[in-house]
Amino acid sequence: MGAQLRVVLDQITQVIDPDQAAASLDLARGLIATTPSGCTVEAIVPAGGAADLPGLAGTRVLPLARRELAGSWQLGIVPGVGGGLIHAPTLMAPLVKHDRLHDDDQVAVTVWDLRAWEVPELLSKSAVGWQRGMLRRAARHADVVVVPAHAMAERITSFAKLGDRVRVIAGAAPERFAVPSDAAERRTALSLPERYVVLTGSAESLEHGFRAAAAADVDAVVIDAADGAEPRLAEIASAVGLPERRAHIRGRLSSEDRAALLDGAAALVVTSSLSAWPWRAMEAMSLSVPLIAVDSGVHRDVIAEGGALVSSAELPDALTDAVGAGAARLRVLAGDRARAFSWASSAERVWALHSEL
Repeated sequence: MGAQLRVVLDQITQVIDPDQAAASLDLARGLIATTPSGCTVEAIVPAGGAADLPGLAGTRVLPLARRELAGSWQLGIVPGVGGGLIHAPTLMAPLVKHDRLHDDDQVAVTVWDLRAWEVPELLSKSAVGWQRGMLRRAARHADVVVVPAHAMAERITSFAKLGDRVRVIAGAAPERFAVPSDAAERRTALSLPERYVVLTGSAESLEHGFRAAAAADVDAVVIDAADGAEPRLAEIASAVGLPERRAHIRGRLSSEDRAALLDGAAALVVTSSLSAWPWRAMEAMSLSVPLIAVDSGVHRDVIAEGGALVSSAELPDALTDAVGAGAARLRVLAGDRARAFSWASSAERVWALHSEL
């Protein structure tokens, strides 16, 4: 296979989703590192952007900024993009009619979560409309739609007629995700308690995590909380037996702060069962943090034996074990499972995917 693979890096100039932005760059680095003989990698970026990645064969800078580009591509207007093999690590892709057979043009898009369809109330109306619109365009024009878990591959066909065009390529923890040298100082700056577990999930599902923390007699630190959510979450915690003073609500943190937070945690509890790639679970496993997650199709695919998968009702007992007798065992399981994922292996799957099309 001798070809140029063109990767859309739409969040170079404007980060809309930090997890997806980081994943896009990690995948691009993986594609460069695993480039087959005779092939090259080019980046496609919005106006004003520059993809500073060693090994890139070139960068196509488009005439529109990221915001305008998102609106233009939603309408099927893709000025300056050109053809060839295009891989979008998100739903942001130039989805128009093309001829794969005669011109060797290909377009693959990636869907990391199905919140816009399963729980649209958690997103802005504009975000829901854009994601749904882009998946409709993908159903018409994408050669492949990539999802990170088999459960999502089954679920996404409920929302779009994709036939046999769905492929599963997992993500991984961020390449540069590691405990910083000043982890203790960062935890102090975040006003964290001495002993705590980390919770992640929707407001409704966090109730079960708070109840589990109360049963295990540990403080709970919520991360990725929406702006203004602290009073409501503290009230939920109090209602299920965890005093407000023991419920610590934090919003989105930098990767360094998240690593420091997880490094000091007795466990991570993932309370949501939505169809979404479990970003924080991957980070926790990469640091060998004991992991408990509500059982779901995605968690069975991704976490598997890397943590304890239980029902919401079983969370209190599972967490009590995780912060006690089961801690050492769960740390080993988490670390072992994390090694099953890497951006290099994901990139190899992407190369194979475009070769097969």
